[in-house]
Amino acid sequence: MFVAINGGGEVGSFLARTLHAKGHAVSLIDARPEVMQRLADELPTDVLLVEGEGCDVRTLEEAGVDRADVFASVTPRDEDNLVACRLAREAFGVRRVVARVNSPRNEPTFQALGIEAISSSTVIGRLIEEHLSVGDIVRLSTLRRGNAAIVEVEVPEGPGSAAGRTVADLRLPDGIVLVAILRGDELVIPRGPSALAAGDRVMAVTIAGREEQLARTLRGYGSGAVRRDRVAAGS
Repeated sequence: MFVAINGGGEVGSFLARTLHAKGHAVSLIDARPEVMQRLADELPTDVLLVEGEGCDVRTLEEAGVDRADVFASVTPRDEDNLVACRLAREAFGVRRVVARVNSPRNEPTFQALGIEAISSSTVIGRLIEEHLSVGDIVRLSTLRRGNAAIVEVEVPEGPGSAAGRTVADLRLPDGIVLVAILRGDELVIPRGPSALAAGDRVMAVTIAGREEQLARTLRGYGSGAVRRDRVAAGS
């Protein structure tokens, strides 16, 4: 998978490192020379760094957005994220565009335009500071200096998944607490008898490092079969 990222701050740089570590091709755009120098020192050499504005067509061309599977704009400016995502979709035909939305008031605008918009007030309110959804498991935020994380895992179809099982059936270990189940437009507060369905996106708070254990439970139901090529994290 090839992911083009607009924004070289903490969210963008962490996402670039993580996706690259999972074997994905990555390009990253930022207009600040000092940020680009830092990224050149920190990121692997085969991460394509493009200095320029993510709202500029030529910059997007240089970043290879025309061949991107996913375009993610994660700058602190909602207006820039909106314009960049619209350009990626309309000018370059990127099928999946994701935007960090810093003001919850702007989220409906993004959604109305078909942009995956994640705001800091979605579902878990102010507890979630960053949310970038790329892949089947997403680290949304690292809490308390890295000791805990909020994660989101999609329940797949097929044998071995948690689809059809109740929350009580999962027998989750200490250190993993389910917070919400997103089922289409419906929000389900998970309780023991709550049954999971294929396509549910399960949000949980975990001790840092237990994200993979949760993924195995929901995706492979203890089988250990986690599709690592589609795992991504953001912070």
